[in-house]
Amino acid sequence: MAEVGAHLTAAPAGGDRPSVFEAVAQDSLMAAVKPALQHLVKVLAESNPARYGFLWHWFDEIYVLLDLLLQQHHLARCSASFSENFYSLKRIPMGDGRQQSLATAGLPKRQHWKSLLLLVLVPYLKGKLEKLVSSLREEDEYSIHPPSSSWKRFYRAFLAAYPYVNMTWEGWFLIQQLCYILGKAEHHSPMLKLAGVRLVRLTAEDIQALEKKWAETTSNQTHSFTSRVQSALRRALGAIAFSLSTGLSVSVFFLQFLDWWYSSENQETIKSLTALPTPPPPVHLEQEPSSALLPSLRSVCPLCRKVRVNATALATSGFVFCYRCAYSHVKAHQRCPVTGYATELQHLVKLYSPES
Repeated sequence: MAEVGAHLTAAPAGGDRPSVFEAVAQDSLMAAVKPALQHLVKVLAESNPARYGFLWHWFDEIYVLLDLLLQQHHLARCSASFSENFYSLKRIPMGDGRQQSLATAGLPKRQHWKSLLLLVLVPYLKGKLEKLVSSLREEDEYSIHPPSSSWKRFYRAFLAAYPYVNMTWEGWFLIQQLCYILGKAEHHSPMLKLAGVRLVRLTAEDIQALEKKWAETTSNQTHSFTSRVQSALRRALGAIAFSLSTGLSVSVFFLQFLDWWYSSENQETIKSLTALPTPPPPVHLEQEPSSALLPSLRSVCPLCRKVRVNATALATSGFVFCYRCAYSHVKAHQRCPVTGYATELQHLVKLYSPES
């Protein structure tokens, strides 16, 4: 059953505390899922920008919404996040003695909502902050504006301070894990402490209760018509969350393989295996209205329709523009103006002709 997880790890006698390997493994599970899904969406967006471009542009927001449904579903049904349930773990409130409630009982409301926010909102905000820092660094490197404004001085100070803030954040997690290994802490992650919960292994009674609850849910689906609108909405959200859970349970190893395959350490191997000749220009430009962007003279910029100044090519498509035109368009739309391919500022390539 997908709700119970992939396997039940045998607990040592008298101990329900998961090992540090289980705790870290369940953390890395969701960290591997997002990059793999992001790569799949990027492939779709580059293959058909008009149809799937919005998925790439709004990927973070779409992912956080699906993650919210997934984590809410598991916290309500199993007292655990998706990855924790996958490794047969559950959350219990801090201070619980030997009498632990079953996983089907759920968490108290306070711990439930704090867990949900910390599971979903913190990774989303951290990802947004990293993207902001990356874009500010790109703008600082490729900017065509004079570096005299107070705003530029402010975000340069922010860029200088960010590595130390990030080092403190990561160091906090590392120290917590070391304390957990040495038996000096009940949590391997500060997020669990902030949520007021700790992780324990599922017991045989938990698994039996989860299986019984799942059987009752499937048998009562045909008889619950008392509150139609509320029930239908609840079932629809539950079905979406269950589909996500089942799909991730089946494809999690495939997603982890994709994450490894497209990791930075493996890029040299990928390039050697997938090295191909330079492809010809896109054929669809000769047939679609977008070909009107291309001027008849090769020395004219497709955007401003004037003779190119400071010629700059986009590495993603190969088309050449004025530097100011290409910089402004890519910064605003993150795509090539001719082909629609996903493009960023670091893909601008300055061209030097023999005359210059």
